[in-house]
Amino acid sequence: MRILTVGDVVALPGREYIFQNLNKIRAEYSIDFCIVNGENVCSNNGINKEYFDMLIDRGADVVTLGNHSFANNQVVSVLEEDSRLIRPANYPPETAGMGYTIQDLGYAKVAVINAMGRVNMDPLDCPFRAVDRILNEIGQTKSAPFPALKLGKHSNMAARGSKPIIIVDFHAETTSEKIAFANYFDGRVNIVFGTHTHVQTADERVLPGGTAYITDLGMTGVHDSVLGVKKEIIIKNYITRRRQRYEKALGEVWFNGCVFDVDVKTGAINGIERLFLKA
Repeated sequence: MRILTVGDVVALPGREYIFQNLNKIRAEYSIDFCIVNGENVCSNNGINKEYFDMLIDRGADVVTLGNHSFANNQVVSVLEEDSRLIRPANYPPETAGMGYTIQDLGYAKVAVINAMGRVNMDPLDCPFRAVDRILNEIGQTKSAPFPALKLGKHSNMAARGSKPIIIVDFHAETTSEKIAFANYFDGRVNIVFGTHTHVQTADERVLPGGTAYITDLGMTGVHDSVLGVKKEIIIKNYITRRRQRYEKALGEVWFNGCVFDVDVKTGAINGIERLFLKA
């Protein structure tokens, strides 16, 4: 199975690029399943029903969120009605929506979990414990880890049966928290990818226990910017120490993401390809 994960889609330029190109990218890379981080898809952050529906229509199978999950009021009804939109699992239990979804493709099940870091972020529940609880719910406990795998090699893992391929979008600020998180779940999930910083990292790899990992996918948005915002505004922020009103940048879009090749029978990672595409 070839799984495409797409970094934070930022505002009008990013979403228009996705609407026009995601299905083409799926076809070019022979993608079977696609996860898109959509927490910045609206121009003022967040996501609404229209843009969620368009992401699904144009090739996303699951849309994940982050610290801007509730920036748009429309998101509550979508979270309550459609399991393909998920928010971080470590929000309070009363929060609308779910922190994970399991999608049945017929030949395989895919569990997608969304969690959010706490370093320099909102003071939520512990993401480690929140994902532990979810793994217990879906039957992947600490006592049943994956055997050690190597990139491009076949695994001697016993048949997985009905257990799903497990993927985590860890939306976090610091590389240290992301790396620690991935290593904590190494061998219990198939893929951990980071989002939120909007800067793609070059550390894609398979961890010792067999989990595929990249610290941050990057963003799909205007490259001549500061994280998708007009660079002049952010520069003025730093120089004057007075917060300015943010305006999203316009210009050429870069698409950031990663393709993971997973053996559905064993869970082995057969390949990782980081994507950096210019419009």
